[in-house]
Amino acid sequence: MHERFQTAKKWLRSCGVACFGLLLALSLATGQAAAAGQESPRMLTPVGHTMGIKLFSRGVLVVGLTPGKTPARSGGLETGDVILQCNGTAVTSSEQFQTLLRSAGGESLSLQVGRNSDRTTVTVQPEQNEQGDWAIGAWIRDSMAGIGTMTFCDPETGTFGALGHGITDTDTNQLMPFASGSILPSTVKAVRRGEAGAAGELRGDFDLTTQLGTLSANTGCGIFGTVEAPEFLETLGPALPVAEKSEVRSGPAVILSNVEGDTVKEYAVEITKLSPGANDPRELLVTVTDPELLAATGGIVQGQSGSPILQDGKLVGAVTHVLLNDPARGYGIFIETMLNAAE
Repeated sequence: MHERFQTAKKWLRSCGVACFGLLLALSLATGQAAAAGQESPRMLTPVGHTMGIKLFSRGVLVVGLTPGKTPARSGGLETGDVILQCNGTAVTSSEQFQTLLRSAGGESLSLQVGRNSDRTTVTVQPEQNEQGDWAIGAWIRDSMAGIGTMTFCDPETGTFGALGHGITDTDTNQLMPFASGSILPSTVKAVRRGEAGAAGELRGDFDLTTQLGTLSANTGCGIFGTVEAPEFLETLGPALPVAEKSEVRSGPAVILSNVEGDTVKEYAVEITKLSPGANDPRELLVTVTDPELLAATGGIVQGQSGSPILQDGKLVGAVTHVLLNDPARGYGIFIETMLNAAE
């Protein structure tokens, strides 16, 4: 279940400009150990609290092309391309790219773009739209903001992981390229309950005046960063051992989730299936059994991605997706997989 991140779009006739964005990499400290020369288990604090997320992309992502013959189509630009440079100048935002188009005054532009894992160069010649502005006929995004759940935090280093899946563009389903980002305090104000065929949603507010930390990575298995606010770290509970995949079993478990105000509660779930060979964040199948959570949310809703899963006193994984046809059930990812992605 990918979070519903809000995007701001700006339509410029022949040239679309919009907003969205993303992230990069992290290392987590491993404790070396102790008695008898054996490695002690890694200890991480399960969190379960929502947080506001602001993300900015590296370059700008092309999320669509306007119909008909346009400079973008004629030049070979494609949906999903990431525009990295314009005539040798690094592209940093949609507004800055629009400024580069204006300054060219209709002259041909050489765009360096990222396409899949390669880089290529296309040439476009901007045209004036009905407003008299220079445009190429493409929708682009450069930033995004939304709510997700922090899964864990290392009490010694402040490094954290969240969501359990990557943040992708809603139009292209492509993992957003990362430049920078931050996390903000968030409070849940309301819940739209999930129903069969329609995912529910946590609705909350960000505190835009306070930054809890910075982001360093957007991967297919979660987003990662560092908490920089000591007061936030002081609110967290005790650290728990991290479970290896082989230790996780089908059976009772709990999740930590924040579905009202600032309160994180423990809710009963059942791990019903293990798929350690899955190639995406759907390694666990989880069923919500807690009557209180079912009454409040219908099960799993958008915004709960990243809720830590605990079993037998260990941190074993995180909630990632909801089953649209049955909101009481959802997928999860092993914590081991998240940590491997972080490294």
